[in-house]
Amino acid sequence: MLTQTTTRVLEPSDLGAALAILESEPVTNAFVTSRVQVAGLDPWRLGGEMWGWYADGRLRSLCYSGANLVPISATPEAVRGFAERARRTGRRCSSIVGPAESTAELWRLLEPSWGPARDVRAQQPLMVTERPPGDIEPDPYVRRIGKDEIDVIMPACVAMFTEEVGVSPMAGDGGLLYQARVAELVAAGRSFARIDDGKVLFKAEIGAATSEACQIQGVWVAPEFRGRGLSETGMAAVLRYALQDVAPVVSLYVNDYNTAARAAYRRVGFREVGAFMSVLF
Repeated sequence: MLTQTTTRVLEPSDLGAALAILESEPVTNAFVTSRVQVAGLDPWRLGGEMWGWYADGRLRSLCYSGANLVPISATPEAVRGFAERARRTGRRCSSIVGPAESTAELWRLLEPSWGPARDVRAQQPLMVTERPPGDIEPDPYVRRIGKDEIDVIMPACVAMFTEEVGVSPMAGDGGLLYQARVAELVAAGRSFARIDDGKVLFKAEIGAATSEACQIQGVWVAPEFRGRGLSETGMAAVLRYALQDVAPVVSLYVNDYNTAARAAYRRVGFREVGAFMSVLF
């Protein structure tokens, strides 16, 4: 029994305790929960380590350390413990992302050794809904993408990522990991788009999914078709699929300065319930 405040890498035998923490906040933790439910805590399958913070022998907080560094239900004391471990191991992630308060404190502690960041997005409203919009008809042409259409959807995915993050996902490994992730979502039936004459007009994916909540990501409208309401009708269509087939609560998070997107999501029925923060390297 651990009797002191400490952090350590969790092992497969810690799965039950980790899931109890993750599932206590199903919307906020959907991204990490979905991965752990599928892969467990084995670092090779999970794609990273899960750090646990203990006090008086009990697991209190978590931090996922993989391509992203994600504090989970992290108390101020846990954040300090995670920051110390992160400093010792060195930066191996491309971003820090999580609830705004704990992520801001984690970044404050890590910035002297990990900074500067390429971009810091301090307030990204977390939005949720449990029902389809009552006054916006879903776009009937938005549909699931088939496995034989990956080459059609991929340029739109790359354009969205580059526009949103500021760097191309094709850099570094030539896009192998990114293309694998797109293919994974297509294979799972969680990639949606409107395609007219071979051109993607609108697209979005259900990225993280558990039985309690799912998260829409990668929302994109072709630049020449923006301002025509495709984001609202397209999102209404994806929302219909998500609520029918995936989970009873649908979430997303958006940059606070993207006022057009926030307004579109509110029109479709999303409401703001919290805030995330992202630090991009």
